[in-house]
Amino acid sequence: MQAALRFPDLSPELLSFTLFGMEFALRWYALAYIAGILIAWQLALRAVRRATLWPGDAAPMTPQQIEELLTWIILGVILGGRLGFVLFYQPAYYLRHPAEIVMVWQGGMAFHGGLLGVIVASWLFTARHGISRLGAADLIAHTVPPGLLLGRLANFVNAELWGRPTDLPWGVVFPGPAAQNCPGVEDACARHPSQLYEAGMEGLLLGALLLWLVYRRGALKRPGLTLGIFLAGYGLARFIVEFARQPDAQFVSPGNPLGLALQVQGWGLTMGQILSLPMIALGLFFALRARRGSA
Repeated sequence: MQAALRFPDLSPELLSFTLFGMEFALRWYALAYIAGILIAWQLALRAVRRATLWPGDAAPMTPQQIEELLTWIILGVILGGRLGFVLFYQPAYYLRHPAEIVMVWQGGMAFHGGLLGVIVASWLFTARHGISRLGAADLIAHTVPPGLLLGRLANFVNAELWGRPTDLPWGVVFPGPAAQNCPGVEDACARHPSQLYEAGMEGLLLGALLLWLVYRRGALKRPGLTLGIFLAGYGLARFIVEFARQPDAQFVSPGNPLGLALQVQGWGLTMGQILSLPMIALGLFFALRARRGSA
């Protein structure tokens, strides 16, 4: 077996207990969602209380409106993330088993779908209250990376969404199916810890960049700039990590071992890369427009 790191003995459950004959558990992934939302809420409150960060020294929302928006966003994340997974990744399966669409506790959420859910929820909320849509989008965008960081760390703890096989010294032997079916490897299979790559790029680096731009470079004074950098930054990070990430099983076949969702003359893209390209393009559009508007 090649040099590799053994997966640490981690349980996906932080704690579990039985009450009235029923099993209840607090999972790391659920905790990551809760902590990510709480951190985003506090970052948003801090930003709107600093009027000098905004155009005309006037924040687009009040702290009370942020608390109301939070409920809308939570619904957008859950509904959008679930429907995105159903439509983007396993439409045929859920067409045969429609009752399982609502079973979110069984897993299956898509970030791109969750993002669309947040966009729709925010659009409806800002229209209802007469709030600047770009201002609200900038506010939300700079609060998202901490949740992405925690979510990807939870993916690692759960030993899910692992990467492609690798012989690099930091490859990890994950438990279960991930340790099997590596071409040319008879023993346990080491894989890229792609969850940690994403945590570092989408969460830590992108989050640090956005906070620096907001608090040191006055990014919020240029409507659309923070939103654009977030969209382009996340899309680029996800596009790059997809080269190391194991594609979803439904796209892998003997004739398509790389799990490409789109192939043209030997070249192709995974579903994650396809969904990331519009984010990169839209992000560049907003960022460039904001830069030109401030010139």
